[in-house]
Amino acid sequence: MIHTHTFEVGGKTLSIESGRVAKQAGGAVLLGMGETVVLATATMSKNPRVGLDFFPLTCDFEERKYAVGKIPGGFQKRGGRPTDKSILSSRLMDRPLRPLFPEGMRNDVQIIATTFSVDFDCPPDVLAITAAGAALAVSDIPFNGPVAGVRVGYIDGNFILYPSFEEIENSELDLCVAGHKGAISMVEAGAKEVSEELMTKALQFAHKAIQEICKELEVFAKEAGKPKRDIPLNIIDKKLIEGIKKSHEKDIAAALSNPDKMSRESALDELTEEITAGLKAKHADEPEVLSQLNEAVDKVVKATVRKLIIEKDQRPDGRKLDQIRNLEAIPGILPKVHGSGLFTRGQTQVMSVATLGTPGDAQTLDGLDPATSKRYMHFYNFPPYSVGEARPMRGPGRREIGHGALAERALVPVIPMDDPDFPYTILIISECLESNGSTSMASVCGSTLALLDAGVPIKAPVAGIAMGLMSDGKTFKVLTDIQGMEDFCGDMDFKVAGTRDGITALQLDTKLDGIPEKVLSDALKQALKARMQILDVIDEAVPARRSEINPNAPRITTIQINPEKIGALIGPGGATIRKLTAETGCQIDVQQDGRVLIASNEGHLAEAAIEQIRALTATLEVGTEFSGAITRLMGKGALVEMPGGKDGLVPTELLASPAPGRPDDVVSVGDKLNVRVYEVDAQGRVNLTALGVAQEIPALAGNAAADPNTRPTRSSEGRDRGGRGGFGGRDRDRGGDRGGRGGYGDRDRGGRGGDRDRGDRGGRGSYGDRDREDRDRGDSGEAPEKATVEMRPARGKKASSPEVPDSFPKKSSGDSEEGNAKFRPRR
Repeated sequence: MIHTHTFEVGGKTLSIESGRVAKQAGGAVLLGMGETVVLATATMSKNPRVGLDFFPLTCDFEERKYAVGKIPGGFQKRGGRPTDKSILSSRLMDRPLRPLFPEGMRNDVQIIATTFSVDFDCPPDVLAITAAGAALAVSDIPFNGPVAGVRVGYIDGNFILYPSFEEIENSELDLCVAGHKGAISMVEAGAKEVSEELMTKALQFAHKAIQEICKELEVFAKEAGKPKRDIPLNIIDKKLIEGIKKSHEKDIAAALSNPDKMSRESALDELTEEITAGLKAKHADEPEVLSQLNEAVDKVVKATVRKLIIEKDQRPDGRKLDQIRNLEAIPGILPKVHGSGLFTRGQTQVMSVATLGTPGDAQTLDGLDPATSKRYMHFYNFPPYSVGEARPMRGPGRREIGHGALAERALVPVIPMDDPDFPYTILIISECLESNGSTSMASVCGSTLALLDAGVPIKAPVAGIAMGLMSDGKTFKVLTDIQGMEDFCGDMDFKVAGTRDGITALQLDTKLDGIPEKVLSDALKQALKARMQILDVIDEAVPARRSEINPNAPRITTIQINPEKIGALIGPGGATIRKLTAETGCQIDVQQDGRVLIASNEGHLAEAAIEQIRALTATLEVGTEFSGAITRLMGKGALVEMPGGKDGLVPTELLASPAPGRPDDVVSVGDKLNVRVYEVDAQGRVNLTALGVAQEIPALAGNAAADPNTRPTRSSEGRDRGGRGGFGGRDRDRGGDRGGRGGYGDRDRGGRGGDRDRGDRGGRGSYGDRDREDRDRGDSGEAPEKATVEMRPARGKKASSPEVPDSFPKKSSGDSEEGNAKFRPRR
């Protein structure tokens, strides 16, 4: 049976449907808003997994390019590994759902959200949270829901629910919140330095919308929901836990009171082995109890940590609840890189390294968002040695991708990505060297140091801190700068990053059903105090900003060319720009608006590249001077390579003063000739002169003093072709009757087959000027004694010397009776 439910929240309409598709899943719903449609399914295994000490929940957000009418890029048209955005969306689903399953649940649960259609006015990621909550609500899986997710923007002083992609770009706040009717359970935010008060109001606005949605989901679940299944839960024997507390709680508390992580963990491991060994002997005949020993001891350790903090304000390392561990900030610790920063907070240490590149180094995006590239990237690495472990190195997991994205989001508001005077692409990689709590926030601090060392003109330094929470349901203790054990045993991991003026990023994870809004507000205020202390340390480490980019980083010079000349700069198939890059060693990036960015570590190479680019894209007008290599010599003059790769002709009489008899008398192929444009004809052809221009070639030393207005002369001696008359009526006495053509001039030359041998007609040059000086058409003095005729043999036949019939016409040559026969086959 198909069930549908439609309701409005914040001016947006949500539609939910169940019973039409994916009916074999434990629960399935289609959720729509605008033209965005997301399918969410929730399925649970029949039996629990034996031997696990955690709940095996898997959440996947499946992007489908067809949802936005795209074919995946690259060779794999099926689609490759999940994009970072897909992984981050999966984390958004997992974090608010996990705390609401029954404690001790060990059945596999898989939740999949698939994008069927995406409307850019309705981003699908937060809708997937609501769809997953609805799928669990109507499924047969035990779940203390429902859960809903919303996105909040802040534009012109107003909060906006479910903003579009375009509105997010213009918003001061991009806040994703998930929760249930009782409280907020997940927060993910990026902001442009908003205040703690504004963030608190935004959280309240979001939770109100979540409560409205959850009420509607409850109504829908009553109509379309399945009965919940009874499943076995892994519940630890309470008597076993109480027995361990009575006999070993003091020993555990003593082992916990050690500020050094490695020593503390080693003492706890030894104590755990001692406790379990004694209990194994005591319960040797009780296999069920033996299987619970390790988890029971672990629960007692956690309970002891919580009790010490809640009842005595006593933290494992002896700090006060609002105290930060020792801080150290060192910029520029690496000698060769573009920028580096080492940040240490207690036993948490991160090295961040910044690398600057050109816009062409930007990352190409192939996801469902309208963005196609980004010029700031932040990656986070977590090697096993950072926690004293030895294990195989693998690719980044969801945690590493999430931490890198959080640090990136925290720094985006202060990096001048939209500044045309700062066209760099930035890549920051944060290497976690030691880990004992909140390496992601240490990455933010280390990356600020690296950006300052690189000379990036950031708006302001950014710092981050992680806040924790211990609660017994009545008492809430907020902890500043939580370490690993407090995160593991606590109820909240609340990370806040920002400048002195406001918050730039926020992330909340909790193991509770939810966190009261007052507790979140108090945590924000406590985080502000800690953030200021860290910023004081950063400011002390970098008292003055760099006035320019780090000397190790490439300098980028920007010049503007006519966008219509971009093709001339790039060349056919990119040949011209590749050649220019190889010759100068510079990185050259061409923008569609005509901006050309030249990156080089050596100024003279950049200047050489700029000079060539300007020459290649210059508009050659009368009076323009430039230098070019002579590519060819011919009777009429010299061909010189012009900017853009074409050749221009310098007539022989304009090569030198006085004019040479032949071009090769004064110049050679390969010489660099300084020339000036003296004419651009109606067809756009450029004519050049070397007169009136200083030259480096010794034979042209007198050119600088020559008249620059000299024009070439065209002599007609010995080349009387007669009048041209009308069409085809040129009276050119070549001797003999050449027959009629028919039509114009009635000259019958026979067939026009492909074998038309007209002899050597000379080179044409770049402008079609044929060298005809070797063809005697006027008085040529004495004729040769015997005429020679060359004929091309027919294909497939052997060439032979044919006899010339006496009847062939001969050209008259003055008083001589013998003519110079020139055979022209019939056309």
